[in-house]
Amino acid sequence: MGEKKQTVPPQRQSQPGEEFKMTPAPRSKAREYIPAGKLSEKAAVITGADSGIGRAVAVMFAKEGADVAVMYLQEHKDAQETKRLVEEAGRKCLLISGDVGDSAFCAQAIRSAVDQLGHLEILVNNAAEQHVQQRPEDITDEQLERTFRTNIFAYFYMVRESLRHMQAGATIINTTSVTAYRGNPSLLDYSSTKGAIVAFTRSLALALTDRQIRVNGVAPGPIWTPLIPATFPEQKVEGFGADAPMGRPGQPDEVAPCYVFLASDDSSYMTGQVLHPNGGWVING
Repeated sequence: MGEKKQTVPPQRQSQPGEEFKMTPAPRSKAREYIPAGKLSEKAAVITGADSGIGRAVAVMFAKEGADVAVMYLQEHKDAQETKRLVEEAGRKCLLISGDVGDSAFCAQAIRSAVDQLGHLEILVNNAAEQHVQQRPEDITDEQLERTFRTNIFAYFYMVRESLRHMQAGATIINTTSVTAYRGNPSLLDYSSTKGAIVAFTRSLALALTDRQIRVNGVAPGPIWTPLIPATFPEQKVEGFGADAPMGRPGQPDEVAPCYVFLASDDSSYMTGQVLHPNGGWVING
């Protein structure tokens, strides 16, 4: 028998979206994850970690023994739940709210994380936003700059400050997207930033080999997170992910193990690479 397909009913939220309002709730709490101490006593900073993929990564990192600084925009209720889950796993959780598109905030946030956690071994750049436009000429200057600030400028800001505190053996993981490889006609600016993240990841990996800091990426496919109902109209949300080869959307819990692998010594001979949890699409490039 084939895998049962998940049905996503129509729903709509305003940006940036909140997980506790979603139906069905995403699987982002790592309830069935079995840890092995792969990140014992390490400290991680994760952007966009209040919900979705970021939350699942935070919880799995905690289960593997890492303390976590959760960075997010303004979704305080979701962030508190992530904090509860991290602490339930027996690790420290620092909540830092603000706009990663602001370089001064990123610098302050990293300093705060290091001050309170004591050190920094893992950076996960994950925060993102997207806005649907059916025609390229409808993308305003404001939208273009905002998307690039959140999705790629912030990655530079976070890396620049984190490297002041990272030692040999540290890891950086960047979240890109299947849209960087397949494109999306209604997410032109978003897809462009995700392509930039791929190039950023490959180039940064080469720049940091002498420091023995590894840099890799993850390119999720259609994953059921708050970004979806906050971006698309109700009729597009209904049946989300059905066009993937596996016929359903992915869950954050199905993506987060990629980050655990890349953050741990299991991937010690990998840098400049991108993993593709995308439901079966074959990617070239």
